[in-house]
Amino acid sequence: MSDLPTDISHDQHAVRRQKLDEMRAAGFDPFRASFSPTHFSAEALKLHVDGQDNAVTVSVAGRLVVIRDMGKSQFVKILDQQGSIQLYVKKDVVGDEAYAAFKKLDLGDFLGATGTLFKTKTGEVTVRVERYTLVAKALRPLPEKWHGLSDPEQVYRQRYLDLIVNAESRQRLMTRSRIVSHIRRFLEDRQFLEVETPVLQNVAGGAAARPFQTHHNTLGVDFVLRISLELYLKRMLVGGYDRVFEIGRNFRNEGVSRRHNPEFTMLEVYQAYSDYRGMMTLVQDLLRSLCQNVLGVSEIKHAASGEVIQFGGAWREVKYRDLIIEKTGDAQWFSRTKEEKIAGVQKLGLFADVKWEDFELTNEIFGKLIEPTLIQPTFVTHLPKELCPLAKITQDDPVTIDVFELIIGGMEIAPAYSEQNDPDVQRAMFEAQAGEEQQKIDHDFLLALEHGMPPAGGMGIGIDRLCILLTGAESIRDVILFPQLRPGS
Repeated sequence: MSDLPTDISHDQHAVRRQKLDEMRAAGFDPFRASFSPTHFSAEALKLHVDGQDNAVTVSVAGRLVVIRDMGKSQFVKILDQQGSIQLYVKKDVVGDEAYAAFKKLDLGDFLGATGTLFKTKTGEVTVRVERYTLVAKALRPLPEKWHGLSDPEQVYRQRYLDLIVNAESRQRLMTRSRIVSHIRRFLEDRQFLEVETPVLQNVAGGAAARPFQTHHNTLGVDFVLRISLELYLKRMLVGGYDRVFEIGRNFRNEGVSRRHNPEFTMLEVYQAYSDYRGMMTLVQDLLRSLCQNVLGVSEIKHAASGEVIQFGGAWREVKYRDLIIEKTGDAQWFSRTKEEKIAGVQKLGLFADVKWEDFELTNEIFGKLIEPTLIQPTFVTHLPKELCPLAKITQDDPVTIDVFELIIGGMEIAPAYSEQNDPDVQRAMFEAQAGEEQQKIDHDFLLALEHGMPPAGGMGIGIDRLCILLTGAESIRDVILFPQLRPGS
């Protein structure tokens, strides 16, 4: 290997490559090895019965993360999907040749081992290894400090290393997997069907956001990456699917923050013959089930404020209008002129753009001063109709819509609507929102509505934000395996 430094003892990568070369020269290639474990680590540990050492034989496999050399024996630990388990490797059990080879293993190597379970003098259930196999050689060392990565950027850029050395991060991201899995089971038990809808779309519909754009060479057509799942799932209601859901990626070419990532995961649920109140019941049942069955609790501690969030009791319901009046101290706020509202927003210490519409000025107060204070589960209902053109207008209040935003921990977790199914009203709402940019209207969706869509309740849940809430993560990056980053140097 001509590119190796003269003194390879100071270069772990070079040392490990030399070990690999020696193995291959001796006729053993670890990258062609295989192993069939009988149990994960946690499963194996549960099999041991006190007072019955060496009664159970197991085969386990994982990454070598701890080595304690005792001379003619070694205590080591391997890490797998469920955690770690200790192995005891003794020279006079595995044989001189196998033991000599074992002592050449490095932290990070993958191995499989077969043996019997026993409990050490310190009370730790351990595998007394009878035979082992090196199944994959690690050519680069693990981070120097076993307690974690010192560079925060490296945590996200090399997530695989973070998962190896950071048990908290590994557990958090595994909890995310369990949350998504449980959501699927919960909805399927209620006769919802999971479907998949297009990521490449002609019109970026279902939300107001800047899309990513791309081009299909064969078709000669420009597409956008979807910003919402909504409009295609409603087409499924038109097509006769009464209860549908999708857990899928959305893409918004916008800012990055503690709660925003350009690629994010949404759950959207639609139930025919229901409404936004039906969605209230559904989301309460879902979140309580997640807490009980995934976390094993009925309350969690809000990471930022330290307040205990209660999921088991009654959830607050309050109208958007009432929160705004309470915050501004102005019972006549909604009848004020635009100039008066600008002055009112500025008086509260917020920026007010003169180009904003009246509803945008009001929503600035809600988003900056009200939402962050709503820590306990709160349904904020009857929002201004301009905020969502896809919801039914409230029958006794033509300026609001039948919706709720579920706020927990100071952030929106789930918006839900009584879905608009009148094609004429829907067209008028789309045109008012689009203004002169009529090409942004999804005319095929309006055509679908004209064929008839049953009344329905619809709801979206940001999976990433839900995981922030339930795991106590500080940032959306902590609950996404591989968040978007600028290219490394």
